[in-house]
Amino acid sequence: MSRLVHTGQVVVDLVLRVPELPRRGGDVLASAMDLTPGGGFNVMAAAARSGADVVYAGAHGTGRFGDAVRAALAAEGIAAAQVPMSGVDTGVCVVLVDSGGERTFVTGTGAEGMLAPGRLDDVTVAADDLVYVSGYSLAHATNRAALAAWLPSVPGRVLLDPGPLAADLPLDVVLPHVDILSCNAAEARVLTGNDSPAEAARALGGTVIVRDGPAGCLLAVDGEVRVIPGFPVDPVDTNGAGDAHCGVLAAELLAGADLHTAARRANAAAAMAVRRRGPATAPRRSEIDEFLAAQR
Repeated sequence: MSRLVHTGQVVVDLVLRVPELPRRGGDVLASAMDLTPGGGFNVMAAAARSGADVVYAGAHGTGRFGDAVRAALAAEGIAAAQVPMSGVDTGVCVVLVDSGGERTFVTGTGAEGMLAPGRLDDVTVAADDLVYVSGYSLAHATNRAALAAWLPSVPGRVLLDPGPLAADLPLDVVLPHVDILSCNAAEARVLTGNDSPAEAARALGGTVIVRDGPAGCLLAVDGEVRVIPGFPVDPVDTNGAGDAHCGVLAAELLAGADLHTAARRANAAAAMAVRRRGPATAPRRSEIDEFLAAQR
């Protein structure tokens, strides 16, 4: 069975719901808080819930946060390829979710940012597998070096999500090996200088998906751009919407769907995810089927 091999980072999210972001030097009271695995976990959980066989190839630490990550992976049926890194725990991301559902991140790096070169060598990838690469990996020197050494030998397709740090990352390290690029409209604008999502998608070249919130996404293949309409909903929490989109897209491609079909199902998953509180809120395949059936 073909697999999703995820090379990004899983952290523990401390999610705080606030009426608004505090001003500099200020303070606000959170109405709710939660401590839950996040980061790359959201993508993998989304893919697993849509039927994909998923392997986490990234690093994870020892300690209560690393233990929480491994327990969450196991609960979703996701295998961990690496042994725990001794002497360091998994990192934490503070997520502030405001009253409009928008989120702001502050991340403290742990073991997940210390994937040493050579650690990926024993991760076997088949030609029909899909390898997920996160832009966050490129922000860590060791992870970046590990990917640069390993990706040229990977026979499967590679999906890159550059993430919100895209403008400050050396994407050229991985771009020659990328088959599918998935980013949101703001990231596409930063990467190309084009305000139009369609023009940005075209300028990025190759196979590109530009996620555009409730409008859905744009699918560009060698400069030909198609609009895949979204499913506008009233958002409760946008945290993890892009991850749900990427995870379901990957699962559908692994199941043999064409890009258009995979993107439409990913749009549906993202719409469903933002109506739920929490980062790992991607629906299961049966829920997506029911949602799409109701749209007809």
